[in-house]
Amino acid sequence: MSAEIKSKRILILSGGAISQQFASEYLKQEKFQVIIAVDRGLVTAYKLGISVDYILGDFDSVPKDLLDEYRMKYKSAVTKKYNPQKDATDTHIAINLCLELEADEIVILGATGTRIDHMLANINLLYLPLNKNIKASIVDEHNKIYMINKKTVLYKEKLHGPFISVQPFTEKVTGVTLKGFKYPLVNHTMYIGDSLGVSNELKEEQAEIHLKEGILIIIEAKD
Repeated sequence: MSAEIKSKRILILSGGAISQQFASEYLKQEKFQVIIAVDRGLVTAYKLGISVDYILGDFDSVPKDLLDEYRMKYKSAVTKKYNPQKDATDTHIAINLCLELEADEIVILGATGTRIDHMLANINLLYLPLNKNIKASIVDEHNKIYMINKKTVLYKEKLHGPFISVQPFTEKVTGVTLKGFKYPLVNHTMYIGDSLGVSNELKEEQAEIHLKEGILIIIEAKD
């Protein structure tokens, strides 16, 4: 792959709930080099009037006429159909594709919604790009969810929402230090089952999250 296209931001439109108004406004601000529509995510792409580069899934929740229309209109789009009885979710397959495409950053819309089982699985899937040192986040109109395993700097003006929750993904996370927060921490060990890190806020314009070992789930939220 050439140097000109090696670094890329990839958007995944998954099959969960997506606010069309939020997605429209979000895509005006954020630019992506590749867009992947996952099953019903193609319906969202259609409503937003955007092209896609990949269409994948078992297509059990996307109208056939819409699928055919996109195939005809965007002939360069790659379509990959999978058996509904598979060992990985459609979003999992999309993330694997992003890794194959050497993504620099992955953003997923439609990974939250009424199906909590799917949402939990999607949050767990953020570990895959993290393990490859690739930025990845799940975004909806109220939340931005991502994982970190090293020092991370937050800027108040760039936050998705004013509330910051810090939760352990691994069994324990050592050396957690929060600087510039309303509720600071110093060299704290967080364990699964601990709600201490829920709903913090930035006290300064810039804040830092430090950790020594483990993985944290970070949620930038608004009501």
